[in-house]
Amino acid sequence: MKYYFFLIATLFLMPTAAFSQDARDRPLITVSGQAEVRVPPDEIVFTLSVESVDKDMLIAKNKTDASIREILTIARRNSVKDEDVQTSYISVEPKYNVDDLDYEARRGVKREFVGYQVSKTVVVRLREIPKFDALLSDVLKAGATRVRNVEFRDSQVRRHRDQARAMAIKAAQEKAKLLAGEIGQTIGPAYSITESSGDYTPRAMTQNVSSVAGTLSDRDSESAIAPGLISITAQVTVSFRLQ
Repeated sequence: MKYYFFLIATLFLMPTAAFSQDARDRPLITVSGQAEVRVPPDEIVFTLSVESVDKDMLIAKNKTDASIREILTIARRNSVKDEDVQTSYISVEPKYNVDDLDYEARRGVKREFVGYQVSKTVVVRLREIPKFDALLSDVLKAGATRVRNVEFRDSQVRRHRDQARAMAIKAAQEKAKLLAGEIGQTIGPAYSITESSGDYTPRAMTQNVSSVAGTLSDRDSESAIAPGLISITAQVTVSFRLQ
């Protein structure tokens, strides 16, 4: 009976050991492939800030809320869906004519209370980039005091990443064929495929409110933005069997 069990264990262990040895000794060629897909952005995401200052906190809040409501109306008028607009937190803080107490002491300037600053932010996702100039001009007139985090994005990034990944695989295969051919061999099936993290960075546009407002004052002028192209990359490492 003991011999019978030993025989069964040996039968199970031999294929495993043979497979491990085969994996170690198998002749392989390992190459990497990279690919880049450059696409024009099809949407733009930006953050608007509205700030109002008044010694009466309620008045400052009402001014800010009125500007926010007008901005939301302008967004809808420019075909921005409700789910593409997000209002953020409200911030209330006292404002003084001099913020730096050390500066006040050095210069002898008397620190005076100016009022309460009430701030709110709105994040807008615009799916029609050509409308950006007109939309931004209108929201600045409605009371937006800052424009931040302007980013051009690709809504089809997953599809384009898959395309870059397929191109990277093909590049790795072609490289392996070329290298193997130099030593008089060919490649067989892939033994392993490893993907490195690709890169996708939305294009950012940095511009302060004053320069934007000046640029967009003339509606009949040409577009003041140049979205450029977004780069989406993929990288893979592939091991092929040598034949």
